[in-house]
Amino acid sequence: MIFRALLLLLFAGAALAQPASIQYPTRPVKLLVPFPPGGNTDIVGRMLAQKLSDSFGQQVYVENRGGAGGTIGAEAAAKSPNDGYTLFFSTTGTLASAPSMQPNLRYDPIKDFAPITTLANAPVVVTIAASLPPKTLGELIQLAKAQPGTLKFGSAGAGHFVHIAGEMFKGSAGVDLLHVPYKGVAQALVDLLGGRIDLMFDAFAQYEPHLQSGKLRALAVANPTRLARLPDVPTTAEAGLPDYVLASWFGLAAPAGTPREIIDRVNAEARKALAGQDVREALAKLGLEPGGNSPQEYAGMIADELGKWRRAVKAAGIKLD
Repeated sequence: MIFRALLLLLFAGAALAQPASIQYPTRPVKLLVPFPPGGNTDIVGRMLAQKLSDSFGQQVYVENRGGAGGTIGAEAAAKSPNDGYTLFFSTTGTLASAPSMQPNLRYDPIKDFAPITTLANAPVVVTIAASLPPKTLGELIQLAKAQPGTLKFGSAGAGHFVHIAGEMFKGSAGVDLLHVPYKGVAQALVDLLGGRIDLMFDAFAQYEPHLQSGKLRALAVANPTRLARLPDVPTTAEAGLPDYVLASWFGLAAPAGTPREIIDRVNAEARKALAGQDVREALAKLGLEPGGNSPQEYAGMIADELGKWRRAVKAAGIKLD
């Protein structure tokens, strides 16, 4: 009887020692998307939320908290309880570019988040007006070197991803281009189509119809591999510029200190969702490549990207308050 009682006590103690997170989730989970509804971040976030809801048997709902280029939502996520019931839709802007330019942000992209996995990547495509003579990336670089400071590239404003992408290109290619800031990418695209600026460095989705019509020309994709939707466009490495590899990316993170078993559970379910053919096809239509890696790999990627952006921002002399 004494032996049986001891066994029961041991089993009871073991049960009490089991972390509550093993039963995760036992209630709805919030996915904080730091941008307004309607954009690619919101579309991908809601698609992921539905897949995780199906896997968890608990609702994963999207809360949009836009403003200040995503940094308001990022700060809110960083300050949320680290119990696994707040997940953060992280992006290049929130964890790399904004921290590189805004020293007064009230969150740290490394210390305040627990990376889970990448979700999708939108590789940069070097796109020029069809009226411009170059047919290859090498010819574009030759033209830029022959006419320093005259070729104009557009962006959605100083410090925007498309601006820094252009600055990184300038550094990699050793050329001098004139930056022309606009209030948004759409306005810059209008002037690119009209020949008032010469080129842009951006993900190709919204440029695709104009590439197909021949009004624009894609010279290279800054990706290790060619894009399925642009099979004839070489990579920057194939075109002679191997150092220029750049993409806008989406990922999944949680507040720092979230239990590791929760991180691993969400990672496994997110990667399973990203492997699904329906998700891959939906991402392709948005001009995105599916992600999916380990928490450690995503953490390393964030650190590398942050370093890359800080170097580019410093070289360009950009600083936003």
